[in-house]
Amino acid sequence: MTLTVAEIASRLGAAYEGDGACAITGVGGLRDARRGDVTFLANPRYASAVGATQASAILVSAAFDRKASVALIRCENPDAAFAQVVQWFAPAPVEWAPGVHPLALVAPDAVLGEGVRVGPFSVVEAGARIGARTAIAAQVYVGAACEIGEDGRIYPQVSLRERVRLGARVIVHNGTVIGSDGFGYTVTAGGARQKIPQLGTVVVGDDVEIGANVTIDRARFGKTIIGNGVKIDNLVQIAHNVVIGDHAVIVAQVGIAGSTMIGGKAVIAGQAGVGGHLVVGEGAIVGGQAAVTKNVPPGQFVSGYPATPHQESMRLHAHIARLPEMRERLAELAERLARLEGKPKAAGPAPAGTEPA
Repeated sequence: MTLTVAEIASRLGAAYEGDGACAITGVGGLRDARRGDVTFLANPRYASAVGATQASAILVSAAFDRKASVALIRCENPDAAFAQVVQWFAPAPVEWAPGVHPLALVAPDAVLGEGVRVGPFSVVEAGARIGARTAIAAQVYVGAACEIGEDGRIYPQVSLRERVRLGARVIVHNGTVIGSDGFGYTVTAGGARQKIPQLGTVVVGDDVEIGANVTIDRARFGKTIIGNGVKIDNLVQIAHNVVIGDHAVIVAQVGIAGSTMIGGKAVIAGQAGVGGHLVVGEGAIVGGQAAVTKNVPPGQFVSGYPATPHQESMRLHAHIARLPEMRERLAELAERLARLEGKPKAAGPAPAGTEPA
């Protein structure tokens, strides 16, 4: 596709500066864009890259005040606007023809909606129900009595264990396991670990996207719940009986322990850990690599180890960084005080081999 700068601005309802007739044929990042591409600037920290970009046009905010040698398209939200533009230039998505591949195994009593696709070497167990137009790729396991809503997309090597329920328009990426047993054991009198049966299930809402190699454990009893519109990045572990509210975001390598509740629209940043039986309030933000050991109030931003309000955590880290300097200063003050008091300088440890017998 080819669009002019003026046409892109018109589609976005935005104003532009520069050559409106300039032809745009693709998209790219500020650093890797080439002539003919449109790019965007959403984070001011990258503003210095504007002067070096090879792109032909840049989506910027209305407040952007630097000079540029290429066309500027001023948007209220350059990030969101660029997401729209990408769709116009993106290649057509891979289409999977509906139907059951001859090498797939589908139980006789499984119910497949109109236009469902089941790829080669996939297995659909007894009593499973798959909604209309959902595509099941190759090597997918759909367990007994699973339910998958309409217009879903399940990528290769996903495992959905028995009785798991997915809503409509759910995307599950490669290698994810939903409904594996929760990590539950009791200790016998002899100290051995004895497995506690995990009798519950996992319920995933509508419009959820789950990344690659995510693990979501079934509840011990009841449900592990992933709300509507939740977005989960790769390599996330969600333990049994966790409840994640609508439109929350869970970033890569996060671990959430059992029976914890994550409020709607909360954000758990990468590599954060959330302890068990806690509540992270609605709209709260947990910073990257934070360790949450107590409840987080709604709307609060916490970070650090253990997680504390972000500004407090930043002050603590600043003090820790100054500890070597403070130690040296303290030693200097102690020596000055000793001189003022007329005391001899404290002797260091005796050299090795000279200790008295």
